Amino acid sequence: MNWYFCCGLVFLLSVIIGLSAAGWKLNRIVNDAKELPIEAVVIKGERKYTSDLEIQLALQGLLKSSFFSADVSEIQKTLETLPWVYRASVQREWPAKLKVFIKEQDVAAHWNGNSWLNRHGDVFEAVLSDESLKLPSLSGPEGMAKNILTTYEQLAELLKINGLSLNQLSLTPRHAWNLLLDNGIQLDLGREDKISRVQRFIDVYPYLKEQDKAIARIDLRYDTGLAVGWAQTQSESR
Repeated sequence: MNWYFCCGLVFLLSVIIGLSAAGWKLNRIVNDAKELPIEAVVIKGERKYTSDLEIQLALQGLLKSSFFSADVSEIQKTLETLPWVYRASVQREWPAKLKVFIKEQDVAAHWNGNSWLNRHGDVFEAVLSDESLKLPSLSGPEGMAKNILTTYEQLAELLKINGLSLNQLSLTPRHAWNLLLDNGIQLDLGREDKISRVQRFIDVYPYLKEQDKAIARIDLRYDTGLAVGWAQTQSESR
């Protein structure tokens, strides 16, 4: 009986010691993993304006922590402060890699001279040196950017299907719409019925082109009709 008791006691002690050793090893592995350094950062996503160096400089203070303790939310927010980054997402990839996906701003237009609008109507500040990129110029009161971009898209499409191109659109502080076409003609629409007034111009434009004088400006701020301002020739301006 004593022999069986001794064998059971030895077995129990062996189990306890084994579990303790396994727990110690597991704790050591976990602690070592917590200190595992980040070995690589993989950048995904199409980029035209955001360089590797910009990303490296932005993240250099955030990658000193370990793989597990790195704050991916803070890394994401930091990347989204870069001028041309619209959205960023960060994921851990075992064993020691961070995977970063970047979506750049999809620029749609100049805004108020020195800023930009993306396709969602958000204003952002950035440097763009690509002179080959032809973008419209939009301007208006702060907080109206999205509405002005939507209006531009509507009017530009209406003009395009009629062989005309819209270069500039502005909304004055009194909420009057002014357009500049690529042929140099300025359209004053006023505050109301902008779509129907542009259509009125489109309807009469073929007849106006038949005149000997070049058109400078057309005032469409009437319920019906319009007023035409003709461009002066050099001989007339002398």
